[in-house]
Amino acid sequence: MTTPRDLLIISMDVESGRTAEQGDLSLALAGAEVVDLLAARAIGLDGDHIVPGEETTLGDPLLDAAAASLVREAPYESVADWLWRRGQGLSASYQAVLEKEGQLVRQPRRGFSLRAGELMPADSPARRRAEERWRSEDPVLVLLAQALEGGDDDRSADAPDVADDSVATVLAAVNDALVELASVRQRRAIENAAFDNIWRGGV
Repeated sequence: MTTPRDLLIISMDVESGRTAEQGDLSLALAGAEVVDLLAARAIGLDGDHIVPGEETTLGDPLLDAAAASLVREAPYESVADWLWRRGQGLSASYQAVLEKEGQLVRQPRRGFSLRAGELMPADSPARRRAEERWRSEDPVLVLLAQALEGGDDDRSADAPDVADDSVATVLAAVNDALVELASVRQRRAIENAAFDNIWRGGV
């Protein structure tokens, strides 16, 4: 399993109550890919820019696709730019692949349940590995999950430390991107509300 796959499974754990917007999840998954690419030495960081490293097969089709999409000529892509470009629709891509593999399954219909047909993690070794990584408080997985849940000063004070500066740079970029996306959503909501008020006032 990979960090993006583990993050997806953890984020879709219905029993825990953890949920994430698809756009937020896509950004976090793109960040998780960078973390795994760093660990595989497929990339390095020059400041906050992604520098291609060794070209190798990573053993996961989604990570291989990520590596294949790297910008391999200077000026290299920043982590932030990668998150927005690679993250476009990424959660749907991961969900489709994991569903095809049987790692995600559709909830059975029960009466008139509105959640019928929703994807959820299958009872599988992959899920158990992800849950074990979560219970062991893997710093990267915990920090990515916390970023998806939004800012919380008390929780941030208890956040695990990340020793690798490159990984810390990636996680900071994910946090910044999620804050930016939340701001965009809030601005659009305000604009839509203002438009609705004007429309109603003109009727």
